[in-house]
Amino acid sequence: MFQHILLPLDGSDVSARAARRGIAFARSIKAEVTLLHVTPVFRPTELHAHAVMREAQEAEAHATQDAHKVLDPAERIARAEHVACFAIHRVGDRPWEAIVAVAAEQGCDLILMASHGHSGVRALVLGSTTNKVVAHAKVPVLVWR
Repeated sequence: MFQHILLPLDGSDVSARAARRGIAFARSIKAEVTLLHVTPVFRPTELHAHAVMREAQEAEAHATQDAHKVLDPAERIARAEHVACFAIHRVGDRPWEAIVAVAAEQGCDLILMASHGHSGVRALVLGSTTNKVVAHAKVPVLVWR
């Protein structure tokens, strides 16, 4: 059936639970998983070149730490479950685009991701990453709520 599952993680409890379920599902069907965390693009707040460089380095270090905080626990779970696992950190302002791109690049045949369940005006204002992935992905998307 499915051989390679993409599990996007945004750092929320909901996405962590979805990743645990995704890893268990992968184990049950003998699939491998790719974990993905997307952090925002660095935007400088000062105009001085040396300050921008310092801020960029700090932002990169913070993004890497953030990615490790999100990805490492899921990676440990996958390894404990004997599920082949690969973790990816991407930088981008549109996580849904990174999710769709990584699924294609890595040859994933399923995306399993969480939905925060926003509806109404909140969903309209925030936009739904999950809805955009469902609309644009070339592979099936399984949504965990």
